[in-house]
Amino acid sequence: MKAIGTAIHTVGTRILVMRCDPAQLPKLYADVVSRRLKPVGKVVEVFGSVAAPYAAVYCRDDCRMAVGEKLFISR
Repeated sequence: MKAIGTAIHTVGTRILVMRCDPAQLPKLYADVVSRRLKPVGKVVEVFGSVAAPYAAVYCRDDCRMAVGEKLFISR
């Protein structure tokens, strides 16, 4: 597992916005999991500046992530 960032906001019920670590940017369509290895969704967009990137994750089900929760991708 590789930590890629923290959840900061949800848009509607299926889109999760997360703040990414600039050194650990996720690839598009990478599978995102929680710290308990529960599947969350897939990365559908990476946006923002190079110094402070964000990613949009399309959730499998309704997004019920707590603000500040760390997210990971499986290698």
